[in-house]
Amino acid sequence: MNRKTQSLSIVAAALGTLLSACSQTDKTKAYEAGDPVIHNMDTTVKPGDDFFKYANGTWLRKNPIPAAYAAWGIGNVVQEELRDKMKKINKDALKANAPKGSNTQKIGDFYFSGMDTVNIEKQGLAPLKDELDKIDRITDIKSLVEEFAHLQRIGVTQPIGAYVGQDAKNSAKMALGLYQSGIGMPNRDYYFNKDAHSVAIRTDYQNNYLPAIFKLAGLPADRATAAAKKTYSLETFLADSSRKLEDLRDPYHNYNKMPLAALSKLAPDIDWKPTFEKMDYKNADTVIVGQPEYYRALNKALKTFTIDDWKNYLRKSLVTAFGPYLSKPFDQEVFRFYDKVIYGSTAQLPRWKRVLDTENGLMGEVLGQIFVKEYFPEKTKERYVKLVEEMRTSFKEHIEKLDWMSPETKEKAYYKLSKVVPKVGYPDKWKDFSTLEINRGPYALNVLRANEWWHNFSAAKLGKPVDRTEWDITPQTYNAYYNPSNNEIVLPAGIFTIPGYKDENIDDAVIYGYAAASTIGHEMTHGFDDQGRQFDAAGNLKAWWKPQDSVKFSQRAKMLIDQFNGYSIYGLHVNGKATQGENIADLGGIVIGLDAFKKTQQYKEGKLINGLTPLQRYFLGYSLGWLTQDRKESLSSQILTNEHAPGFMRVNGPFTDVPEFYEAFHIKKGDKMWIDPDKRVKIW
Repeated sequence: MNRKTQSLSIVAAALGTLLSACSQTDKTKAYEAGDPVIHNMDTTVKPGDDFFKYANGTWLRKNPIPAAYAAWGIGNVVQEELRDKMKKINKDALKANAPKGSNTQKIGDFYFSGMDTVNIEKQGLAPLKDELDKIDRITDIKSLVEEFAHLQRIGVTQPIGAYVGQDAKNSAKMALGLYQSGIGMPNRDYYFNKDAHSVAIRTDYQNNYLPAIFKLAGLPADRATAAAKKTYSLETFLADSSRKLEDLRDPYHNYNKMPLAALSKLAPDIDWKPTFEKMDYKNADTVIVGQPEYYRALNKALKTFTIDDWKNYLRKSLVTAFGPYLSKPFDQEVFRFYDKVIYGSTAQLPRWKRVLDTENGLMGEVLGQIFVKEYFPEKTKERYVKLVEEMRTSFKEHIEKLDWMSPETKEKAYYKLSKVVPKVGYPDKWKDFSTLEINRGPYALNVLRANEWWHNFSAAKLGKPVDRTEWDITPQTYNAYYNPSNNEIVLPAGIFTIPGYKDENIDDAVIYGYAAASTIGHEMTHGFDDQGRQFDAAGNLKAWWKPQDSVKFSQRAKMLIDQFNGYSIYGLHVNGKATQGENIADLGGIVIGLDAFKKTQQYKEGKLINGLTPLQRYFLGYSLGWLTQDRKESLSSQILTNEHAPGFMRVNGPFTDVPEFYEAFHIKKGDKMWIDPDKRVKIW
């Protein structure tokens, strides 16, 4: 779904200074020329050998990854700009003496509590005392499961992965679902894989992180070591019955709707109705279970491990969840493992940036209302609304020309495409945070209350009609998504930003590559990728393809799977099956965006800008959207845990399947990126 890789996900955007690859003089020239691509290029690299480095190499060389980051690229640049603006908003709120309950009061008090390091250091673990006491009072399986339900409400990982979402087969209804959960490392494969990266992470988790967290939680050294071993064993037990990343892509296999009586047979030691009610999921009579085998294993685990084992596991989960908002020892240990060991960051961000990032994650729409007023004028929105319709037209033309799809399936594809709902820039109505309590007390408790507010917001939707106007992303986010259940593409204002350049000064070639292909076309194609194509125009999981067309699609998708399976870095191969949806969307966005661009005046005139043809600038514009470099640890973790291939592969990979790319840069047989025409993938 998400357009950007993990290293750029949930990243905010705004207008501001130019990318730092240029000198101040060059910045001025670039701004006047409206050319955000020319100064990033490294023309010492042959475009047919490594186009990503050809397009972005100079910027990458001049912008090494800062110590506090696992990756550094265009998304981080725009994030930095937004943080500066958010900082001013928060400092103004601190001085405002705003009425209690107002958004200004909440912004100011949240920032105050996060920056109040004197009291945070004095408090230590004290803000979590009530929560730890609740865990201490567990005596049996019944009270253990009740605590699972409570921790679910306040945002703590525990074994029951309950949520409210659209019913995949009845998209008009909000349903209760259960997903695999409960493990402390990012992915179940970290518990079993034998590659060096996975081994190093799980060794640290067992021998360093878990004992350290238990000591911080108050256990003496010998008990901390024993608790760590038991907790790791418990998580490994759950991970063993959790599905792999690629197996989570099959929407039918992960849709198992059943009444509560059937769920009780699956996991009889959990009294499900009162458990769901304690989670505030009222009057639930059915549940959609994603991975039934996981809940069978959970039921067994309840009796395999002792109550004391479970209590220690929950203490670890609680302290991990709120560690970043507690005193330095907790904050630094969580950072050390989850940021340094897993992703390679060597230093923390300054505290004010971390507080703002947390605030943006919890109250992003409050800040978003300010953002769009200042940085996303109506004229800019109109440009991208129009661009969406141009991409829809181009996509329809592509479907018309397909030689592998039957007329019957084409007609239904046209209809689904016509019903794709675009949400551009920002929501028409904003969420109401009036019931969220924020004060100048402990920072961790502000985060806890905000987590609970979001839980209650979601739980209240159960059984109600779907609000199809709602956004699940803030306007200032450097990302986008396709929601198959709503058949919608959601395109926040932030994703269209090229930092340092006014939108009206950027030529169409770059915009069509950067925005039309990499974002709009990508998200639109998700409606027709290996997962999205299984949902109909109304957003229901329903077979609407002729069987022979599904076979032909899968044959073409298999070519793309095999292509990406062949890519590797640091000894790890990309998982072509797990990443196929994103790879299909990338390739679809590129070819659909290209044909839309060919209708523009700029393409037809063919004039050079800074020595580059319109076609060349289109491919460079697309590559700009993936301008990033990652640490070894970050890339390794991404390959193991993420449905997106590394960013540079998302440029070089799909470009090798596009004939116009070869034409634009004179790619010849023998160049490293050459693929023989009969082996190039063509789906949409």
